[in-house]
Formats: sequence, C-alpha cells, structure tokens
Amino acid sequence: MNMDGVPMTRRILVINPNNNAAVSEGIRRAAAQVICADTELTVANPLHGPLSIESLEDRAQAIPPLLAMVDSYIGQGFDACVLGCYDDIALDEIRRRLKIPVVGAFEASIAAARTVSARFCVVTTVHSALPTITALLHTYGAQHIASVLAAGIGVADAAAGGEAASHKLNQTIQAAIAQQGADAIVLGSGGLIGRAPALAKAFNLPVIDAVLCAITQAEGLAKLHKQT
Repeated sequence: MNMDGVPMTRRILVINPNNNAAVSEGIRRAAAQVICADTELTVANPLHGPLSIESLEDRAQAIPPLLAMVDSYIGQGFDACVLGCYDDIALDEIRRRLKIPVVGAFEASIAAARTVSARFCVVTTVHSALPTITALLHTYGAQHIASVLAAGIGVADAAAGGEAASHKLNQTIQAAIAQQGADAIVLGSGGLIGRAPALAKAFNLPVIDAVLCAITQAEGLAKLHKQT
C-alpha cells in the first residue's frame, strides 16, 4: 500500500528465453500459487529461436530474439524482471536495457539454498548443461558446498511431464542424496517448475524451485522499486 493506504500493484515481467509456450505456461501456473494478490505477472517468450536451450549453439541462437523481445518491453511500466532460465544468458545486457531490478533464477536459487542447507545439489535436465552450471557455481562462490547432476531428460520433455521423466528425476535426486551428500535440492531448469512441493514431500528435504525463488525475490524488489 502507498502512504494513503491504497494497494500498489507490482508489475513483474518473467522472461522465458526459449520459445516453448509449454514452459511459459508452466511458469505462469506455478507462479500464480505463490505471488501476492496485488502482483501482476507477465510471462513472455520469444516467438523465434530454439524450443529449448540445451547447448552452446542453442544459447547463441536464443540471444538475438531474446534481446529483441526485451526491447519491446522497455518503458512498459514493469517494476522488476525475472530471467526464467537456469543460465545467466544475456543477464547483464537485459539489466542494462531494462534499467529495473532483473533477477536471475540461478543466483536466486543459490541464495535460497544457502539458507536451508550445508550442502546442496543442483538437479538439471540435460548433461550438456553441466559445464555451464558448474562454471556458474564458481562464479557465485558455491562450488565448495554444491554439486550438480543431470537427469538426462530434455527441457521440453521435463515441461511436458510424464512417468518416464519423473522416474529419471527421482533417480537423480536419490543419487544426489546418497552419493553427493545433499541435504537440499535445487531444481535447475525452467522445465522443472512446479515439481518442488511433491518432491520435497517425497524425499523429506528442502527442494528449491529456482524460477519461483527468482519471482518471489523480484516481488520484494518491485515493492522497493515502487517506493523510490
């Protein structure tokens, strides 16, 4: 609320950098369960580019349509933005262009994991993502308290759900606990959004949804942004 007691609507832009509408819809549904009633959420993805970002080539192809889409939202009255991808793809450039708080899912999830665990494991989808995630763990100084495993499922398959994808994900979390000593799990893919509550219950440990962490963090930053 403002000083007159009138609720202030917070407008948050969530960017899905691939052009998979199913991933965007999954983000939209899951976010609706956690955001405040006076938060207005827009989830957007480019109309062109890769369906999923699973390689360096995909990453390179995704950046031009991603930045073109970002440019279309400049000056549209958003209070904060979320990069809904477990990769800092064009993150600094997005911040430079939008000039509002822009929260990356990776950084938000690492901060959250540090508050609930002594050692955690990032569980991602494809094996090709492992080098990038490992490098980012070093960037954010978490390499000594974190490990990373891939479930071997595509981002699109993860977003679609299904028994086979769930089985592989469960097996990977079991390995993270038994072999890596993880006492918390970070779901390191936008395609895995919405799965954290059920997995936390099944494995009896904190399971952190990276994209939702970023969205809730962006809410707080948006509130501060409106007060300045």
